[in-house]
Amino acid sequence: MATSSVSKGCFVFKPNCKKRKISVPVENYFNKGRNASEDSKLRFETYQLIWQQMKSETERLQDELNKNLFDNLIEFLRKSHCGVQKNSRDLGCQIKLREIPTAALTLGVNVTDHDLTFRSLTEALQDNVTPYVVSLQAKDCPDMKHFLQKLFSQLVDCFAVVKSKEEESVQVTQKKTHCSMDSLCSWYKTVTQKTDPEMPRKKRTTTSQWQSPPVVLVLKDMESFTTRVLQDFIVISSQHLHEFPLILIFGIATSPIIIHRLLPHAVSSLLCIELFQSLSCKEHLTTVLDKLSLLEHFYSQPLSVLCCNLPEAKRRITFLSINQCENIRRLPSFRRYVDNQASEKQVALLTNERFLKEETQSLLGNLHIYHMNYFLVLRCLHKFTSSLPKYPLGRQIRELYCMCLEKNIWDSEEYVSALQLLRMLAKDELMTILQNCINIFKSSEKYLGSTAKRLEEFLAQFQSLDADAKEEEDASGSEPRGLQKTDLYHLQKSLLEMKELRTRSKKQTKFEILREKVVNFIDCLVREYLPPPETQPLHEALYFSAAHTLREHLNAAPRIALHTALNNPYYYLKNEALKSEEGCIPNTAPDICIAYKLHLECGRLINLVDWSEAFATVVTAAEKMDANSTISEEMNEIIHARFIRAVSELELLGFIKPTKQKTDHVARLTWGGC
Repeated sequence: MATSSVSKGCFVFKPNCKKRKISVPVENYFNKGRNASEDSKLRFETYQLIWQQMKSETERLQDELNKNLFDNLIEFLRKSHCGVQKNSRDLGCQIKLREIPTAALTLGVNVTDHDLTFRSLTEALQDNVTPYVVSLQAKDCPDMKHFLQKLFSQLVDCFAVVKSKEEESVQVTQKKTHCSMDSLCSWYKTVTQKTDPEMPRKKRTTTSQWQSPPVVLVLKDMESFTTRVLQDFIVISSQHLHEFPLILIFGIATSPIIIHRLLPHAVSSLLCIELFQSLSCKEHLTTVLDKLSLLEHFYSQPLSVLCCNLPEAKRRITFLSINQCENIRRLPSFRRYVDNQASEKQVALLTNERFLKEETQSLLGNLHIYHMNYFLVLRCLHKFTSSLPKYPLGRQIRELYCMCLEKNIWDSEEYVSALQLLRMLAKDELMTILQNCINIFKSSEKYLGSTAKRLEEFLAQFQSLDADAKEEEDASGSEPRGLQKTDLYHLQKSLLEMKELRTRSKKQTKFEILREKVVNFIDCLVREYLPPPETQPLHEALYFSAAHTLREHLNAAPRIALHTALNNPYYYLKNEALKSEEGCIPNTAPDICIAYKLHLECGRLINLVDWSEAFATVVTAAEKMDANSTISEEMNEIIHARFIRAVSELELLGFIKPTKQKTDHVARLTWGGC
């Protein structure tokens, strides 16, 4: 068969060199250039340990976020099935028997995470609802025949798993030639009759608590299914629902409206749909963003060997070499610290290694305390400001964190605006925020324990205001009321007099005075515990501050990244041999880079012969061959194969495509093909 690909064949050549490549340990990459250090292996091991800890923490967070969603789904499935079985003789239930219980699960457009979510959901359903859980994808179900075959095949597998767990030998024959809903119903009836009555009570689990456990069908990508296949299956299933208890779960990436767009009303009315929304991925994204700087920090900072728990860090300080001690002395934050010390201590820090290590241990301990206090106060400030109108300090805690890292937050206009809004909070809102902050500080009583007690005192004072306000209201109700004259002139005159009197001698209420004290207390906490990390000695060892590096990794700019990688491979590979002047093509560059830079010199249509000859010219220069010397036929074939592979890779990336205008040409698709 003809193919539209540029590459027309496969070429295999034996390598000329029989020497095996020597693998270089990964930790050696941590020991290059000006950052050379004898602790490179220890740095790499520390990095791996912390990365695994954060990975486990991220997975635990994901399980917790999905737990609530799964619990609600399981509860819905149980009620849907049990309610129908208990009232199967009722007329209303018989009408409802034609409606298939359907859970519309909206997961968002991040398709890469859906497989893990559906896998966890399947396990949860099998453990708590029914052993018969089937997951289908649109690519496996192009028509009704394949749909039913896949459904039946997975159901048989589920039944085999159940029987294997019960240590019974059961043989199930599967007919792939013909599969219909009638055959599914008869199979289900046979299986449930054999399973439940004969099953010993001691072997019964929550999955087999019903006489007829439901069949849960998960359609992972509901939007991708053929409309006709979905409609036919739903109509047929609704007619056999009393024989084949089916529950549907639609995996939706866009919006639940897609159900009504794909299914007409006559079909969608056969579904009893309940919507389930997965939690926002902001917490996952924030966690990932916080951890992305890890590798860059350990690679670029030799003193990152101290980036571990405090007891281990203090132990490592005692074994620091002379070079590492000099690295400490070169830190800008440590230099500022030395400048502020007495002259005798300055000399000791710069000359005495033992004294330097002792002082470093003390400073590192202070840095850990600063770090813990910092995030406690940061979370408290976020509780106060995250619900303010227009979010002057951001809605997410990462936004507030970035503002606090850049400068003193209390010097910003946004902070002043936030304090003004805090001075207008209602009592109920303020009491709720205070309780949340108390919980934050109580979660770590080792740090800032007195702060939690002070906030509890404020909360108790707010609660006591309720009783005082009630007494004042009762007292004011017994006093004679003014404004007894009812004519309009005297009424307006009295109102104006009261307004002038109020503006002249306006006194703050007890609540306003107490609210002002709370705001001032929070302001003092912020000024004391939220200075930027750059103010702390040795912050370079534990904090990563090169934000521009993270932006380069996080910004989704594939066009720029591809062009940079192919046009200037040195940017990513850091190989000195790849350095070249602007406009030149280094002969040591990867084949795809050579082909890419040559194709930039062409117009909309590229002659493959000319392109191949130019490629061979550059490659032979890399082999240090004379231009006038003859090249063997074998070498020509090798160069031709390398060229074909490079062109195929460019086609895969979308830079070129075959054209019908000229058979020996390809069309250029990107950037200036005119």
